[in-house]
Amino acid sequence: MPKGANMLFQPLELPCGVILKNRIAKSAMSDSLGDGQGSPTDAQIRLYQRWAEGGVAVSIIGEVQGNPHFAEKPGNLVLNARSDMASFTKLASQGAGNGAQLWLQLGHAGAMAHAPISQPKGPSALDIPGLTCAALSEDEIRDLPSEFARTAALGKNLGFGGVQIHAAHGFLLSQFLSPLFNHRHDAYGGSLANRMRLLLEVIDEVRSAVGPGFPVALKLNATDQLQGGFDEAESLQVVSALDQTSLDLIDISGGTYFPGAKSASDSAGGGPYFLEFAKRARPLTRKPLMLTGGFKTRQQAVEAVTEGSVDMIGLARALVLDPKLPAEWQTATAPDPVFPRFVSPPEGGITAWYTMRLTKIGEDRETSGPPDLDAAVRDYEARDTNRIAAWKSRFPL
Repeated sequence: MPKGANMLFQPLELPCGVILKNRIAKSAMSDSLGDGQGSPTDAQIRLYQRWAEGGVAVSIIGEVQGNPHFAEKPGNLVLNARSDMASFTKLASQGAGNGAQLWLQLGHAGAMAHAPISQPKGPSALDIPGLTCAALSEDEIRDLPSEFARTAALGKNLGFGGVQIHAAHGFLLSQFLSPLFNHRHDAYGGSLANRMRLLLEVIDEVRSAVGPGFPVALKLNATDQLQGGFDEAESLQVVSALDQTSLDLIDISGGTYFPGAKSASDSAGGGPYFLEFAKRARPLTRKPLMLTGGFKTRQQAVEAVTEGSVDMIGLARALVLDPKLPAEWQTATAPDPVFPRFVSPPEGGITAWYTMRLTKIGEDRETSGPPDLDAAVRDYEARDTNRIAAWKSRFPL
């Protein structure tokens, strides 16, 4: 095996002492495979089992809610004192086979909470086309760190290997960082120091809840990719501040769901989206860096790790196309995945196609045939419609 390729499959020791078996992570996605009432399904458990069998070092389950009233979608998981602990324990066990870690992404959609099942609230009240939300009170903000911490501690007790705090893509903690969402004039708004205050408080409380030997990661936007939003200069300042925290890994991504923004994952670009930012961030922190977004080939992943720009590679859609890709890359036994091309997809259509393919993988019935985008969108929307009623029955407002 070439020396560079070998770097991708060297273990990585995190600051907390946990060792990841290689440098490939299944980055957090909203797999939308919960049962509509916050619990894991058999298909979801099988999905993470398959990624573990395929050779990832760690899989991160996207958008696990502590509070069911601020969910991103009715397929999200909800982990709190009233959850179905047996199903979560099974997920933790089955998703951590073959030496893999299974982590929970601690989610809170805030202003972007799914309106049919929530009453969206963010840093500030907004009423613009495509986004209406109320403002969180200071008391509600002060309660948030302990809410994240309770979910993290419960996940640890149920056997999950770590947690990732979600501060990217326009979800709650990202909203506090971003001037697009945050118009506050108190201790949580205005200057960047104030806008990152809640994030630092969450990190501290989560660490206190799980102890020193448990992985705590963070997903951070390099940029909102929208004028007036959180930008690279501010993100680099946050990276410097995070170096003084107890984090074990910083996952760099980007983009926001603020109205008018284009999804970074729908970009037609040919390489990793935020690699140049990662190179600028590297001298600012001793924390291991992970980069998510735009890795489409083995060579791209090898080069990013070998040159020292990042320590971990986050793959999402590539692992939806081929769940056993890490094992194949290690032995160089298969070509890089072929990404489908869609002509004039509707808004959200590409996400719907990948999400429905996740369902097929979890049910062991994926095919390699051409994508049927229209059918995927219909199935995706119908499933969410059915789950809304189930969610509202389980979690009345």
